[in-house]
Amino acid sequence: MTKIAIIEDDQVINQMYRMKFEAAGFTVATASDGEAGVASAAKFKPDIILLDLQMPRMGGAEALELIRQSDWGAHVPVIILTNLGEEEAPKSLRQLGIHSYIVKAELTPSQVVGRVKDALGIA
Repeated sequence: MTKIAIIEDDQVINQMYRMKFEAAGFTVATASDGEAGVASAAKFKPDIILLDLQMPRMGGAEALELIRQSDWGAHVPVIILTNLGEEEAPKSLRQLGIHSYIVKAELTPSQVVGRVKDALGIA
């Protein structure tokens, strides 16, 4: 089964995506801040990560930097899912190798599931 980690501090959004991805057949792990997300993902070893940028305790860019330093996380696809416009995002994201960048308000949860499936080559 395909595993996804959702690292998102807004609990309503976090749970909405959990339900959408579980309904689509994914095994889901969630975390509500970057620090917990890095620790959770290191144990869970997801096939892909949905990562918010603006979170308490550790933002998404810093979390991604830590994920990329680990053996398991060096090549895992990461999709940024945020309310920040791409021009407002930290420049370091591109160097850290994100798969794509999604502004939450621009896509429905079903469309986000579709983007994740595309990223993984799942029909």
